[in-house]
Amino acid sequence: MKWRQTVLRYFGTVSIILSFFAMVDASRAYGEAYIGGQFGMAMPSIGGGLKHVEIDSPLFLPGTTHSDLALSSSFMWGLKGGYYFRSARWFGLETEFFSTSPNIKEQVHTFSNPSVPGSVSSASALQGAHFTVHTFVPVNLMFRYHRTRLQPYIGFGPGIFFARIKGEGPTPETPASTSDNGRLGFNAKVGFEYFMTRHVTAFAEWKYNYARFHFKENNDLFPFPYGFNATYNMHLVSVGLAYHF
Repeated sequence: MKWRQTVLRYFGTVSIILSFFAMVDASRAYGEAYIGGQFGMAMPSIGGGLKHVEIDSPLFLPGTTHSDLALSSSFMWGLKGGYYFRSARWFGLETEFFSTSPNIKEQVHTFSNPSVPGSVSSASALQGAHFTVHTFVPVNLMFRYHRTRLQPYIGFGPGIFFARIKGEGPTPETPASTSDNGRLGFNAKVGFEYFMTRHVTAFAEWKYNYARFHFKENNDLFPFPYGFNATYNMHLVSVGLAYHF
C-alpha cells in the first residue's frame, strides 16, 4: 500500500542518518542515538472524537454540517528513533511511527445547514465503522533535561496522517472503504525517560495529534455514503523501552 511504502522509505532514510551520527560521535560518554518501541492507548473522549464535520457531497446543500462523531478508545503501538547532539545534549531530533484504531461508535447523528432555517434533522442510529489512523512523524524537535538519570522532555513536529474508514458494503461479504492518505498535521509530546542502564531506558509520554481529514464520497460505503471533512484531535499515552547506542 502507498502509505506503507512512504513510511518505510522515510524511516529507512532517517535510520541511515542516525547511524551516521552515531559513528561520527562514537566517543561520547553516553550513547545519544537511540531506537525504541512503544505501546499505549488512544483516548478520543478527551479530544471529542471527529469534530467540525462538514459534508462534501452533491447530495447535500453546500454548507451542510454533521454532528461530531464519537470514537472508541483504542490500543496503539509504534516505533521511534532519534539523536541528541553532543554539542547541545539538551536538543535532539526524533522520528516516529505509530498506529491506532479508534473505531466510530454507533450513535445518533444530525445534519444542519445555517443557510436553511430549521434545517436540523435527527436520523436513526448511525451504525459503527472501523476507523484506523497511521501516523508518521518525519521529525520531532526534542528538548530535554539531561543532567540526571530521570530526564523529562518535550517535543513537537509535523505529522503525516493516513486514515481509513471501513464499513459494510452492499452486502456483508463485500465491505467498502474510503481513505485519506498523507494528510499533513501536527504532533506534540511531553514525557520522561529513565536510564535503567547506560544504554537502556524506560519512557512514558503523552501525545497530541491534530489533522483535518477529507474522506471522498463512496456510495457503496455504509454508514457513510457521502464525502465529508472532519477535524481529528487525538490524545494518546504510551510507554516503552529504548536502546541508546
